[in-house]
Amino acid sequence: MTAAPKMTRDEAGRRLFDISQPLRPGLPVWPGDTPFGLERTWVLDGDCPVNVSRLTLSTHSGAHADAPLHFDPAGGSMETVDLVPYLGLAQLISVTEGPERIVEEEVLPRLVPGIRRVLLRTFEAFPHDVWPEAFRTPAPELVEALGAAGVRLIGMDGPSLDPQAAKHLASHLALGRLGMAVLEGLVLDGVEDGVWELIALPLPLAGADASPVRALLRDP
Repeated sequence: MTAAPKMTRDEAGRRLFDISQPLRPGLPVWPGDTPFGLERTWVLDGDCPVNVSRLTLSTHSGAHADAPLHFDPAGGSMETVDLVPYLGLAQLISVTEGPERIVEEEVLPRLVPGIRRVLLRTFEAFPHDVWPEAFRTPAPELVEALGAAGVRLIGMDGPSLDPQAAKHLASHLALGRLGMAVLEGLVLDGVEDGVWELIALPLPLAGADASPVRALLRDP
């Protein structure tokens, strides 16, 4: 797998990083979740003029957005979420060293005033081919502090806002109380800390608890 996000340039010459994971057979998924699969159901050959495929995947495959329904039985599903948090200026902050939970002191002093989206890089190198059993996650107090500072979205390269073994999803629940959005499974290797334009819209999957996204960062 490619070690860092692919960089291209848009028509204005601004750098454009694709920070999504390629969805592919063998994609690491949460233990016990649905593996990714693609099956060609129609084949462009002879009397068939097109290729058509069937996808099998988890709603949490690769880079994805959680809907409130994921952690709140009364929460909204994916087609009801506000799209505004997934599009706009975002600050990337590296927090690759430290204990399991990321605390306020690691993030708040570095936060650009007025920023509404925060992306946290926790991996020195993203684990494309191996599921990470341990990963850093934001403490619920950090989520609360970011919400109080006006942040509307938290993005992570890790697979969850809460530790893998957690039964009480304290950081997800704090996020839900504040009406914030979340992105998980982003690939942030090779992108420098600072302010970027985030483009990471989820699909309007009716009744779904999450949606894969095609996530991009662009020079503001």
